[in-house]
Amino acid sequence: MRQHRFARCGWRWLLGLAVWLFPLAAIGQTNGPAGTAERLEIAGDYRFAYRDPMSLEEAKNIAYTEAIRMAIQNSLVFLDGTRSVLDTQILNQLKQVIASGYLKDLQASEQFEKNRTVYAKVRATINPAEVRAVIEREINRLSGKETTGLDQNRVLQILSVREESDGTVAVVFKALARLDWLNTAYQGSFRESADLMIDFYDDQGIPISTERYPARKTSSGEVLNPGQIGVHKIPKPPGARAYRVWLVK
Repeated sequence: MRQHRFARCGWRWLLGLAVWLFPLAAIGQTNGPAGTAERLEIAGDYRFAYRDPMSLEEAKNIAYTEAIRMAIQNSLVFLDGTRSVLDTQILNQLKQVIASGYLKDLQASEQFEKNRTVYAKVRATINPAEVRAVIEREINRLSGKETTGLDQNRVLQILSVREESDGTVAVVFKALARLDWLNTAYQGSFRESADLMIDFYDDQGIPISTERYPARKTSSGEVLNPGQIGVHKIPKPPGARAYRVWLVK
């Protein structure tokens, strides 16, 4: 009789152990190493002390921007992909490219100001495989090994072109010159050189339309300085199956 009771207790104990371990196995598969999941959450925060004549709004923008950079910099994907990079300028360029078009669900989770010090904390999600590919491509490009067919003229360089889940075409570009038309006069077709051109084609390869989009400012409305990154999301017209992004030479 004792052996029978022990056997029943033993089976119950084993069953309970299996039930307890199963959720842990499931959690391990969902939140595994960076790159095994389709989406990975990242977070970063930053404190910034400001003085006159800087305004509170300007200080908040700086803290928010730096918090985004910290979120990217501290992510496992970024740390793993840039282990061999010692150049600070290249690291900053990589962070700017990722911030310009590869963060999903970006939001400020916390922000406050006290004694002329502002604090910002942000959260976002990234696709690890996509960000890893961007890092590899940018490192190759910045080290002179890039062999992509992305376009460039004397004022703009197209860094990447990809189609978003909402059907828009996201074009990430870099300014090679200051694109301020209000304070500087340029000659010739320089003004048109700062526009993104895109051709759309139907499923037979027949052109549907050619559209032009100014690429002189950031998403916040600031004029791009040399080296700064911008992103433009272009809606696809009905019936468009292919596209080509190019620059006026």
